[in-house]
Amino acid sequence: MGVQDSLQLARGIRAQALRMVFRAKASHVGGALSMADLLAVLYSEILKVRPHEPAWSERDRLILSKGHSCTGLYAALALRGFFPMEELETYGRDHSRLMSHISHKVPGVEFSTGSLGHGLPFGCGKALAAKRLGHAWRTFVILSDGELNEGSNWEAILFAGHHRLDNLVALVDYNKIQSLGGVEEVMGLHPLAEKFRAFRWVVREVDGHDHAAIRGALGELPDNTGAPVCVLAHTVKGSGVSFMENQLLWHYKSPTAEQLAAALSELGEAGAGL
Repeated sequence: MGVQDSLQLARGIRAQALRMVFRAKASHVGGALSMADLLAVLYSEILKVRPHEPAWSERDRLILSKGHSCTGLYAALALRGFFPMEELETYGRDHSRLMSHISHKVPGVEFSTGSLGHGLPFGCGKALAAKRLGHAWRTFVILSDGELNEGSNWEAILFAGHHRLDNLVALVDYNKIQSLGGVEEVMGLHPLAEKFRAFRWVVREVDGHDHAAIRGALGELPDNTGAPVCVLAHTVKGSGVSFMENQLLWHYKSPTAEQLAAALSELGEAGAGL
């Protein structure tokens, strides 16, 4: 898969996430849209995975620590063939595998998350285990910026640097908005890159919607450098839908039928069904 495939996948992720949130009258669509391009590049060509063999022992592990944005990952997995697309219609319903926070019951999902600050510590454990057992697979963790308010992340960041976990990649969806306000208003993170570097990480800052830039950052991962990698992806909350972009209310708001239709039209999905 190449650049056109990743762009098409990103568009599909956004469209399906919007549909899921609309059907379930759910929330967190803004954060799903902001990380869509990261997921698209990862699943189009970076991750070593086998959709028809989700438990393949040599697969790369991807952990979505910002589990509330699960519609984005569910969409990516369905579009890549981990489970039937039709199952996306069950999102948020009683007895569905597709819970409103990410669930490991779903093929392709490594770890259930919801309470923030759990994904990176778990990822550190996976990366350390792979090193000690001599496995070549890598661990990728997607975090939100607001989630970095959690102290458990900083313990994990310190741990990863100390143990030289160069098979670990943290991707920060740095969209600058968290649940109750702007990140710098609620709990400022600046200078974030310097903080990771001080904890002995390699940091690569990218435009989180530029597929070539994301591909470059992930495609040049250091081998045996002895340092974990942080990809600091500068993104836009609600990216891809003009009236959702940089709007705090789309952290929790569910679109109306009219708003969904307008959003799908902007994505080139008009007439493709709700």
